[in-house]
Amino acid sequence: MVNTIKIGAVSYLNTKPLVFGLAESLPVAEIVYDYPSRLSAALAHEELDIALVPSAELLSHRDWTVVSDACIACRGPVLSVKLLFRVRPSEVKTLALDAGSRTSAMLSQVLLWELHAVRPLLTELPLGVEPAESTADAVLVIGDRAIRSEHSEYCDVWDLGDRWCRAAELPFVFATWVARPGVETTEVVFALESARNRGCAQLHQIAREQSVQMQLPEALVVEYLTKNLHFTFGEREQRGLELFFAKSVAGGFATDLRLPLSVSCQS
Repeated sequence: MVNTIKIGAVSYLNTKPLVFGLAESLPVAEIVYDYPSRLSAALAHEELDIALVPSAELLSHRDWTVVSDACIACRGPVLSVKLLFRVRPSEVKTLALDAGSRTSAMLSQVLLWELHAVRPLLTELPLGVEPAESTADAVLVIGDRAIRSEHSEYCDVWDLGDRWCRAAELPFVFATWVARPGVETTEVVFALESARNRGCAQLHQIAREQSVQMQLPEALVVEYLTKNLHFTFGEREQRGLELFFAKSVAGGFATDLRLPLSVSCQS
């Protein structure tokens, strides 16, 4: 009997190129779609074998291994991760964090500390609550909320991908495929990278479909997928991720320095 491998994936817009045709490539796999935080918990409890998880989760799980060079990253403005300011960045005392992302939440704190020596009181922006409903000095928004958000009432807006890449001169990695210990990944790695390659070759098709579903202009979705995002975890992406980890620990936003990064596949 062939053992079924359980893979956790995400169905957000930015993940569509990574899972394009993945089910067909891995007929023996069970693919589960869920929120990133739930996938991380399921992987930690061995309910999944491999999952696409937020990069910050690697700080808490030293035994997890990055198993594919397919990832979600940026090499400049990312569009879908923004910090909205009601006061000047140097004057921020309260920060509302989007409940949907641990990585972007940590990145926002790292950048405020690195660029302005600011360490604000943290509150939560729940899923489904609009940024305008928060009274915090700064509000982190991700995904569809960031793409659609109205900026006129804010005195400054940071695209966190852009801020990181300009400050660090390295890419930022938002999510990677990781495996828990003891999982045989050889066949899966090939399928993950093949799915990414097919998805990247069909970005315009994906954009057409998603623009209809999300009621966004097709040109905006095309630009997001082709210019704002990068889907290959290479040497510079690894260096950028390790620098993010080091800054997170140095600033006291994480307690476990995970270096060197455990990677079993490199482009």
